[in-house]
Amino acid sequence: MNAEKLPQMLQTGFHLTLGATSFLIETLQDPLKRSENLEKLNSDLGILADELLEKGEMTDREARNFVDTIFSGPSDRENSPNESVSPKQSDSSADSVTTPELQLEIQELTAQMMALRTQLENLRAQKHQD
Repeated sequence: MNAEKLPQMLQTGFHLTLGATSFLIETLQDPLKRSENLEKLNSDLGILADELLEKGEMTDREARNFVDTIFSGPSDRENSPNESVSPKQSDSSADSVTTPELQLEIQELTAQMMALRTQLENLRAQKHQD
């Protein structure tokens, strides 16, 4: 294995995992998507893997943009709402964004993610029992 390709392989695996997770959540939550996704599983797996990879890359970009938006200062958001923020800018403005409202929103989102994770684990356990 070439050490130069390792980071790219890890990133591809991460994106594939994100895409698969999104695929699973859609399958569990939406009955229409469930039948569509099950048909995809029965078809060509290479095409499905490409779709999952693309979905994972898109999710990764959206998450990075969301985090950049949260850590950009209020003046940065007013001046350039559609531009992504560099890590250097977000580091300098991270202290100014720690408002109680933002902290509460982050805590609520974290709690929602934990609840979704628990629900997913329970569904997996039920599926294995059946």
